[in-house]
Parts: sequence; C-alpha cells; structure tokens
Amino acid sequence: MVDQINIALRRVPAWVLYLVAPLPVLTIYYLGLTDALGIDPAKRIEHELGLWSLWLVIAGLAITPLRRWAGLNLLKFRRAIGVITFFYLLAHLLTWLVLDVQFQNVWADIVKRWYITVGMLAFVLMIPLAVTSNDLSLKRLGAGTWRGLHKLIYPIAVLGALHFLLLVKGFQWEPIVYAAIIVGLLACRVRLNRLPRFRMSRQT
Repeated sequence: MVDQINIALRRVPAWVLYLVAPLPVLTIYYLGLTDALGIDPAKRIEHELGLWSLWLVIAGLAITPLRRWAGLNLLKFRRAIGVITFFYLLAHLLTWLVLDVQFQNVWADIVKRWYITVGMLAFVLMIPLAVTSNDLSLKRLGAGTWRGLHKLIYPIAVLGALHFLLLVKGFQWEPIVYAAIIVGLLACRVRLNRLPRFRMSRQT
C-alpha cells in the first residue's frame, strides 16, 4: 500500500503545492469580507491563518519520521511546504498589522505582550529559511551549513506552539494538543538515528 502511494506521489510535481497554497487564504479572506466569520472577522482571519501556519509546520516536521518509520516518501515536498509556511506566517502577520491593530502601538504590543513577542521571534527566524529555500543558496552555503541553518525550524516550531498557548485565555485543549504533537515530533527526531529505519522498496 505504501509503495503504491509513493509511486503515485512521484508523479505529482512539487510545484502543484504552490498553486494550491493560496486557495485557503483566499477562502478565509472571502468569508471575512462577506461577514461569514462573526462579529470580529479580522481576529478570526488572523486565527485561521495562524492555525494553517501551525499545521504546515507540523506537516514539515512529520516528513522525516514518516519516511523513516512508515516508508512514506514526501521528501520532495518539504521545501515547498517550508516556503508555503512562510507565506501563511506572513499573511498572519500582515492581517494583525493591517486589519487588527492598524499599525497602531505595534512596537509596544511586541514588547509588552508575550504571545506577540514569541510569535514575532518565530517569524524573524523563518525569514532566513524562506530566503535560502532554493538551489542557489544550497550551492553557495554548502550542504552542511544549509542543513544547519534549516534546523531553525525546530525552535520555530516550539515558538509557534508557545505562541498559541500564550494567546488563548483559560484552559483550552486545542493549543495543548498542538504543542504535544510538536514536542512528540521533535522527540522522535532526537532518537531517530538510534531506531531501525523502515526498509524502502526499490520502487521508491
């Protein structure tokens, strides 16, 4: 079954993700413009884009464990997922700046509100990953340096989970579940080389 999925995935080019990526963003903004997101559409748009960003971070972190342990090869999509994650984070940030706070007291909010401080730090760390997500940067930096730089996704994931935890009021399971998933995926990577790999078939 996994072999058949891998064979099918080999026929799907990674650029397809770039074509599909804007659709959820456009849908969310359309719902906001048509008053389908409640009394505070800006906050709802901001929240939905933040969730999508977190989902994409989790998807990127899951690629290696899935390949090693389940034999599911999604490696060729990892770069596209990373770039799209940055795109969603940028949309999330711009929604906060333009629609939510309307460029008022931005620095004061970043300094005083911990969840904004953490979220902004995650975005800043994501910038070098987005800028270097291309073959030219890989060639210029060298494979070792490039891989080391892109390990920033680990603290970014932790900061994203922490941002969500600090954002919500009271006890809510949703951010806790996402935080647990991220911690679990990171823990898997720590022990990844010590555990047996799934034997990939020759067809993958």
